[in-house]
Amino acid sequence: MATKNHKYIFVIGGVMSGVGKGIASSSIGKVLQAKGFSMNLVKVDPYLNVDAGTMNPTEHGETFVLESGLECDQDMGNYERFLNRNLSNEDYITSGMVYQHVIEQERNLKYGGKCVEAIPHIRDEITRRIKKAAEHNGSTISVIEIGGTIGDYQNIMFIEAARVMKVENPDDVIFIMVSYLPIPSKVGEMKTKPTQNAVRSLNSYGVQPNMIMARSEVALDERRKEKIAISCNVRPEHVISAPDIESIYEVPLNFEKDKLSDMLLDLLKVKDGKQSADLAKWKAFVGNLKGLTDEVNIAIVGKYFDTGDFVLSDAYISVIEAIKFSSYESGVKPVIHWVNAKDFESGKKKLSELGDYDGIIVPGGFGETGIEGKVSVIQYARENKIPYFGLCYGMQLAVIEYGRNVLGMDGAHTREIEKDATVPVIDIMESQKKNIEEEKYGGTMRLGAYPAVLKEGTIAREAYLSAGALAKEDGESEISERHRHRYEVNPEYIKQFEDGGLVFSGTSPDGILMEIAELPKEKHPFFLGTQFHPEFHARPLDPHPLFTAFIKAAISGKK
Repeated sequence: MATKNHKYIFVIGGVMSGVGKGIASSSIGKVLQAKGFSMNLVKVDPYLNVDAGTMNPTEHGETFVLESGLECDQDMGNYERFLNRNLSNEDYITSGMVYQHVIEQERNLKYGGKCVEAIPHIRDEITRRIKKAAEHNGSTISVIEIGGTIGDYQNIMFIEAARVMKVENPDDVIFIMVSYLPIPSKVGEMKTKPTQNAVRSLNSYGVQPNMIMARSEVALDERRKEKIAISCNVRPEHVISAPDIESIYEVPLNFEKDKLSDMLLDLLKVKDGKQSADLAKWKAFVGNLKGLTDEVNIAIVGKYFDTGDFVLSDAYISVIEAIKFSSYESGVKPVIHWVNAKDFESGKKKLSELGDYDGIIVPGGFGETGIEGKVSVIQYARENKIPYFGLCYGMQLAVIEYGRNVLGMDGAHTREIEKDATVPVIDIMESQKKNIEEEKYGGTMRLGAYPAVLKEGTIAREAYLSAGALAKEDGESEISERHRHRYEVNPEYIKQFEDGGLVFSGTSPDGILMEIAELPKEKHPFFLGTQFHPEFHARPLDPHPLFTAFIKAAISGKK
């Protein structure tokens, strides 16, 4: 249960999206956790999608999957990485979830024949979910990030729910605005007016921020801090400078230099807690990554890059962070290169250019676009002994490539792309066929944590053993990893692949589903794919074993 007088911190964005609310919320959670408080972080997404599973990655970024299988916004991944623990379904709220529940209640006569309206019914359902998340986690303090920007029509009801919570318990609720201060190149001066206007918009909703986090390219000077304080009715010490930095993992440490946790506890009227935040391990992690000079070049060959003239790296954010954690642990600085698979199909890039990289990753994805380019990349990595790591679709395509080019399976393909494939080495799961026939796509894939059994004497099992994720003394061989897919290696072809030299080093406990495919070390330094998404379990202080094994192979090949 939530503690009596539970405290709530609402984080709201001003001026523009992508300003860093997720990292700010994660960092607030981290520093208060380091003070000894039990924390829960909640992400509110104002869109009407019930979850993030059906959204285009080039528009919204990565879909992060919880242990339960709930498909969420990428900020949930940041929360897990900063808090170093798994989150629950209660920690994610969308407008779609709220409206769906209220309409279901109305259909079931739960409102006693009353006229169902946005206020109070939608507002009260939002409040109920926020409080339920606190109760489920048994936390002392909740941090609730409200997605979008002040002025967006979509998030008004969430701000209204927070306002009412503040009115009912004024000592238990505070508001933080994360705003952006631009420095127009032709002006050459940091401008505070957009932030002032954002605060006035928030005031029009009946909410006054207790604190403003000022995001900008450089640190906020005292003159602008005072100007914001006077114009926005905030104490000067509660205007927090949040300049651009090299690593997001420095943010909690920078916040604590300004004694953010003490200010937050003072605003919340909380007296207990540790004298100082215990961030020793976090400081050591950040300190280690700053001193790295040796580099490892990793190519991410994907297709979710096209967003006008820009590259949206957020589509693969968990993969990027997993690479970083394992690289830092291995004593090298990762240099990540974005390689569009479609460029190999069009002839814009030559496969020989892949020789510039120390390792290649083909991450998860869906659909036909860029698939033959990826298959060509996988073949080049296999034949030229470049460490290769395939994630979900990246494993399936590695199986297709091996079937075509090693086992001579002409027509080897996935039924996801070619419904009438003559050699469907990748096929839809039997349990998924009805969902596709009935066009039930949202939340119906194989989602969340599932167990897998590792085979003795394989790269995969050795990786988990080396990382301490398996106990050597009792011969433990079962792991648990998160999934997000509909298609699997077709059981009809498994023996043919195994006889041809491909090793399925991880399978479901019943041996039916192939979870990991690899080549033995004597054939390739590291050629491995997973049907699951190991990146969802990677944490700053606990890198994922398979990513670490991949990075070590890349370093070894470099030497």
